[in-house]
Amino acid sequence: MRHLIKKILHPFLKLGADRYYAKPRIYRYEGIEVLVEPSVFPPHLTISTKILLEYLKTIDLKEKSLLELGCGSGIISLFTASKGAIVTASDINTIALKALTKASEKNQLPIITIYSDLFTDISTLHFDYIIINPPYYPNQPKNIKEQAWFCGENFEYFERLFLQLSKYVNPSNNILMILSEDCQIKKINDIAHKNNLLLQCILEKKVISEKNYIFKILINEKVD
Repeated sequence: MRHLIKKILHPFLKLGADRYYAKPRIYRYEGIEVLVEPSVFPPHLTISTKILLEYLKTIDLKEKSLLELGCGSGIISLFTASKGAIVTASDINTIALKALTKASEKNQLPIITIYSDLFTDISTLHFDYIIINPPYYPNQPKNIKEQAWFCGENFEYFERLFLQLSKYVNPSNNILMILSEDCQIKKINDIAHKNNLLLQCILEKKVISEKNYIFKILINEKVD
């Protein structure tokens, strides 16, 4: 029933969201402020960003190296920097990166920003933490904004992500990714498994009847 209601309401919700985010909107968390441009993934009305922030609040990140892969607004990067992490934020949206650079200066929180399509232009091979809030709806993105939502009709984003991610996974680091029950988790896990990776659920949280999961990405020790 929940999925049927969402399908019925979706066109109206999309129209309202498009109108609301047609201009830059401020987002605040724990005293940190970012200006979210119209082409950037909005954390205001979405659940995943808030769940990640609340989870990261519980972790000691002081002097830990951290990469937010596909940072969007960068609120996670800024918050983890406020906890003492050494933060790198990457994205393919140059507007997002410029806004984050300004927010970094305004909030006096140092962050390294990198334009990179996944790991293409990231030279560092080790991070203590890698945080991923991926696009997971199977559709072909038509523009830079939609790339924050859609992973390609055949999950091309995850095919590329897990292929590249394999060399970053090791027993000494934490690679965390959030997914919703509304996405095809089994399909995504199958792609991970194909690349000798395993999604281990470390948190399940239900918000407004929707379950979200934080997964830790590990090397799959089982050999088929």
